[in-house]
Amino acid sequence: MNRPARLNRGLLAIIGVALVTGGGLAMATSLGMLPVDPATTLVPGTGLPPTWVLYAVAGVAVLLALLCLRWLTAQLVRTPRTHTWRFEDDPEHGHTELAARVATTPFTADVTAYPGIHTAHADLTGPQHSPTLAVVVTTEHDADLSDIRHRLDTDGLPRLRRALDLTSLPMTLEFRFTTKPGARTV
Repeated sequence: MNRPARLNRGLLAIIGVALVTGGGLAMATSLGMLPVDPATTLVPGTGLPPTWVLYAVAGVAVLLALLCLRWLTAQLVRTPRTHTWRFEDDPEHGHTELAARVATTPFTADVTAYPGIHTAHADLTGPQHSPTLAVVVTTEHDADLSDIRHRLDTDGLPRLRRALDLTSLPMTLEFRFTTKPGARTV
């Protein structure tokens, strides 16, 4: 599991534990299980705090809302960042640039032709010296996932490695099942 996913799950766990603890304490207090009088005020006094405190609380609330909004948008966009590779054997004679999408298009076309697969999407992410291939495959419900994985490992991935002249290419594979009725005939 990559670092952002661990951080994301850790943050969700901390927020979840804090919310459950707060709810449990509030329920225990309201039921009289804690030695606290539910009628007492949270802070002494009834006067308003200084104006700067209200502005500071509002500023922190807006900042927290923007951070939460940023986090939510990051959850919706799960596509890894791709790069353009640059090949320079001899800088005096120019260079060649290869977009990651161009490199993965033939790979996804081959994978889509496998039996039981409706669609395939692949992204070549990371730097040129240590890329990772992220593959999302949409299959029928009765597709043989182990056969698809085997074909990717023995046919599709080695061909892409040879085409890109790479000694290794780690791959992450995500299977999704189609919701469309009826099977596709191959």
